[in-house]
Amino acid sequence: MTDDHNFSPADEGLSPNPDIEITMEGSSEDGEQLHQDEGSEQEIDGEEVFGFESTDLGDDTNQVLAIEHVDIANTADQMLGINRDDLENDMQVLDFERNGHDHSSEQMLEIQCGNLDNGIDRDTVIDDQNLVSGAKDYLPPVVGMEFESYDDAYNYYNCYAKELGFAIRVKSSWTKRNSKEKRGAVLCCNCEGFKTMKEASSRRKETRTGCLAMIRLRLVESNRWRVDEVKIEHNHPFDPERVQNCKSHKKMDPGSKRKLEPSVDVEVRTIKLYRTPVIDTVGNRSSNERESGNQVDQSKHLKLHQGEAEYISNFFGRLQLTNPNFFYVMDLNDEGHLRNVLWIDSRSRAAYGYFGDVVAIDTTCLSKSYNIPLLLFVGVDHHLQSILLACGFLVDETMETYIWLLRAWLSCMSGRPPQTVLTDRCKALQSAISEVFPRTHHHLYLPLVMQSILDKLEVGASKVFQDVLNRTVYNSLKADEFEMAWEEMIQHFGLRDHKWLQTYYEERERWAPVYLKDTFFAGLVTFPPGDCMSPFFDGYVNSQTTLKEFFNIYELVLQKKHQKEALDDLESRKYIPVLRTRCNYEVQLSEVYTKEIFLKFQVELELMSNCFNVTQIHANGPIITYVIKERDAEGDMNNARNFEVMYDKVGLEVRCICSCFNFRGYLCRHALQILTYNGIEDIPSQYILSRWRKDFKRLYAPDIGSNVIDVTNPVQWFDHLYRRAMQVVEEGMTSQDHYTVAWQAFKESLNKVRLVADRHVQ
Repeated sequence: MTDDHNFSPADEGLSPNPDIEITMEGSSEDGEQLHQDEGSEQEIDGEEVFGFESTDLGDDTNQVLAIEHVDIANTADQMLGINRDDLENDMQVLDFERNGHDHSSEQMLEIQCGNLDNGIDRDTVIDDQNLVSGAKDYLPPVVGMEFESYDDAYNYYNCYAKELGFAIRVKSSWTKRNSKEKRGAVLCCNCEGFKTMKEASSRRKETRTGCLAMIRLRLVESNRWRVDEVKIEHNHPFDPERVQNCKSHKKMDPGSKRKLEPSVDVEVRTIKLYRTPVIDTVGNRSSNERESGNQVDQSKHLKLHQGEAEYISNFFGRLQLTNPNFFYVMDLNDEGHLRNVLWIDSRSRAAYGYFGDVVAIDTTCLSKSYNIPLLLFVGVDHHLQSILLACGFLVDETMETYIWLLRAWLSCMSGRPPQTVLTDRCKALQSAISEVFPRTHHHLYLPLVMQSILDKLEVGASKVFQDVLNRTVYNSLKADEFEMAWEEMIQHFGLRDHKWLQTYYEERERWAPVYLKDTFFAGLVTFPPGDCMSPFFDGYVNSQTTLKEFFNIYELVLQKKHQKEALDDLESRKYIPVLRTRCNYEVQLSEVYTKEIFLKFQVELELMSNCFNVTQIHANGPIITYVIKERDAEGDMNNARNFEVMYDKVGLEVRCICSCFNFRGYLCRHALQILTYNGIEDIPSQYILSRWRKDFKRLYAPDIGSNVIDVTNPVQWFDHLYRRAMQVVEEGMTSQDHYTVAWQAFKESLNKVRLVADRHVQ
């Protein structure tokens, strides 16, 4: 067993590599200078350990995609530059040229563009990075962005800041010891921190507000700079006019615009347009076995019953008219038979922006016992309820099919992969994720692993065995504890001859919590065991559900889920919890967290009473390591356990060996006890995630887009009015007062429209 998984403050302190020197920028205005950040003073960078592991934005792809992106609002804004024709026109099929996959025939991809005025038979170039674009030239920074140089990274953030209306400066940077080679840096908002007493006494106006907005950069692979940490939110208004004169913007290179956009690893593809119908093929599903090979038979296709292909096409066509930004992709073979399909509604696309950090891929229905080869992308919302992020039908489970699926989904999500992906043990899917999301944390979904072990073992039904397994998996704090407990379990229950169980053990670093403490899971890996989310279509889809039955209940289920979320939002805003402790943290977060999250956090507050005997065991500058004891559930002192907690006095950062924050998204009782011990009255803001806040404004309405429409085009009338109305609906759901105003506005608008109609009649 290596030391990598042991929690040792001596070996894994908060400082970066000992060969790295850190320079902290001063708080003076000169701190804006780009290259005034090198020095010899060596300090501790408290952010080095606490940051989440980064992800990367996408993956380069020559993979065939069928991009079904309908935006019926404004033809001038269409990314493909395709004019529209009538909705009855034949489907447009895109054939993406392939370069890197071993099969002879090109895969056919379908794009449904309602209302094309003119067909196109010439080659067209599409940039998938701009498939879902906003009005801004520079997208907000996200973890995983990469740049070719430090200057490129700085200039990108500077351009983004100028466009938004704030200035930036270099907060700190670090170089390799005895070298001027820069290894990392933190770029922050110019309003970060506060002036020193000496500076505050000057006559210059105070411009600093303690803003926390920043990005943290790190050199990787010797020649690329990656964004490792991002804080987007500012605590001050923007002033685009004033910041034009700030030093960081005065020295901008005019030629830097656009060329310094971060790489998103989604290549520009050359596409050709063809016309072909989707052909029905009567029969059963193409595959009754879970396949894991890498070779693809291009003649293979979904075995659809009579009329089902037309049913799918009509269903998607109807959703396009009623659901702006609805996206679907059809993958056809050379004969026009349907192989795979992926679809995402506009609400799911918007929800991914809020809850796309952790995604589970549910392949339950791909087993041979189900009629429909359904695959789901699922996340978790601010009420710990599952949310749908995409659906798909797959012809098989080969690596290439999964690559097609993941790249299509990634293109729809603007090339922004999740931080963490959870799946079952399908080898083909694991390989596809490694290729398409190379820097995303990929792990096995723990509840599936645990259930599989119990189902396959004869002793799985034994309560004694279940208790031992749960203790081994969930209670181990260090890797060596887990490995010793596993060995004892194998010996005690005589499981040495179970080869498949040995394969689970060999993959333990992909599913056992003790190895996953640096990965963020947002509650998708839950404790206690058995307390996991239900499948998204639980109670609606079973092994006998047919394709038409699924589509008949699809919108109903989504509507019920959306209604439940709206009711949960309303309940959380009205909820006045009964406070159970005298801790200020309880009061603080009762005003912030949604009801579901607060109730879980309240349990941690109550369990603080079981924690005692805080002892300092190590100090490294401002970073201190404590050991805190905790009584067991029965309050027995003899079975008390020790928990190591590291605390950074300067950065107000805390990390416990139990890693509750990464697993659940809120601090544990041990970390809270250490904050209390150090006199911290309020939980630091970095530990109050916006994804759990009840006061965070989430709008699922599609982007409004341009107000310039073709006044002679009724379809554009509908789309423009629908988008505006949906924005009012989303705003109107935020409170009862908002609802009243929105409803009154709707009534007044309807009356005015009817008056116009009456005048025409007269």
